[in-house]
Amino acid sequence: MMTKPGQRSHGPEGSQFIEKLISVNRVAKVHKGGKRLAFNALVIVGDGKGRVGMALGKANEAAEAIRKGFTIAQRTMFNIPLAGSTIPHETIGKFDACEVMLKPASPGTGIIAGSTVRAVCEASGIRDILTKCLGSTNAVNLVKATLQGLQSLETQEAVRARRQHVVDVAEHA
Repeated sequence: MMTKPGQRSHGPEGSQFIEKLISVNRVAKVHKGGKRLAFNALVIVGDGKGRVGMALGKANEAAEAIRKGFTIAQRTMFNIPLAGSTIPHETIGKFDACEVMLKPASPGTGIIAGSTVRAVCEASGIRDILTKCLGSTNAVNLVKATLQGLQSLETQEAVRARRQHVVDVAEHA
């Protein structure tokens, strides 16, 4: 599998992961002896087939923060229900002051999104989607809002089964 610049593909037992580095921030803590520098790296890992995870790796060196981020993100991956190359229904993800509207799109539309939301969609395997960022555009909060929106997605079968369960419980009461 060919990878684009800025992403790596590898993984355990031969599986392929799409790893995207969204941002690296330098943070300084002031002590009596001067500033102590550290780095945090926001990363996204996905398999391109409906699984995605994110992490914020922190370390005293940028390369170590990135490595830690990719390792943690692989452990925090979760499944997203897909409807072909898009999502099953419209949703809004919220985290702190960020809101992200995610709408399904017809095949061939592509990913209409900003760079942060685009990275999440590409890593998760979504190829056709319309998005709009509402509120804050802080990268960390934007990724968390996008993932929250993706986690709230349900397939038609899951909704049907949930509603059927409610009907069954109501009939027995």
